[in-house]
Amino acid sequence: MPPAEPTLAAFPNPFLRYIAATRPAFLTVTFFSCLVGLASAWYSGIELRLTAAFVTVAFALVAHAGINVLNDYYDALNGTDAANVERIFPYTGGSRFIQNGVLSAGETAVFGFSLVALVIVAGLWLTWVSAPGLIWIGSAGLSIGWAYSAPPLKLNARGVGELCVAAGFSLIVAGTDFVQRGAFAGLPWVAALSYGLLVTNLLYINQFPDRSADESAGKRHWVVRIGPDRARWGYAAIGFVAYGWLVGAVAAGHLPAYALAALLSAPMTWKAASHLLRHATEPRALAPAIQLTIGAASVHGLLLAAGLVAARIAG
Repeated sequence: MPPAEPTLAAFPNPFLRYIAATRPAFLTVTFFSCLVGLASAWYSGIELRLTAAFVTVAFALVAHAGINVLNDYYDALNGTDAANVERIFPYTGGSRFIQNGVLSAGETAVFGFSLVALVIVAGLWLTWVSAPGLIWIGSAGLSIGWAYSAPPLKLNARGVGELCVAAGFSLIVAGTDFVQRGAFAGLPWVAALSYGLLVTNLLYINQFPDRSADESAGKRHWVVRIGPDRARWGYAAIGFVAYGWLVGAVAAGHLPAYALAALLSAPMTWKAASHLLRHATEPRALAPAIQLTIGAASVHGLLLAAGLVAARIAG
């Protein structure tokens, strides 16, 4: 059976209530982004500074948590989560904290912006211990996360949500590398893209069960614009580009051959794509494909990081 949606009675402890509102299970994609960034720096011969690494990972997770909370707030304002009767909880339709009376919209907004404020403070410290360029990476990441759902930009509603996700997770990889390296480099961006695209596929497939509610709220992403029958091919296309990028980067000498271990995530991506092709117009049937998409991104990120580490060990 799917997990029950949150209720106030289920979260009598305020601390646990606020932690759960961040959708912590989905923060793993940020954790794996940080692993790729740390592995990128270490592969380049940088000796990792553990305190800076810990703070980077911790506050990257806090940043993602804050963006999740603010996304819930703005989706409550535009009505998409309230209208979503085809959601697959806990994967789509938001956290349901506002809709089920666990937190008010105001409490959610204050919490989300407080988390972002903590990230800014931590980012300033990390900038001080690394280099000023981190300001640009951090500012870009937070700006994209906010503009994804917040008016007036509402980038996902304008059909560029996929670009936001790919860019946002690439920035996490690049920022984690930058803290250790203290300078910009091409390697983390090359390493980040295949992983960022597989995380993008999670957004993409989640839009199928959310399509009707999003359309009623004026969110014109591509699944709404072209309909599920045509949009279903986009998932496989994103996966093809992700794995093609990885193979091409290795072939061109930009990544070590060990990075090809991340191709072991491909069967999950193609199985999810096949499932979506068959059930694109059946929202309730998409849970297995969403689970496979989460698994593919996680395995890819973990194996990509491991490949970079193995390549340095192997010399």
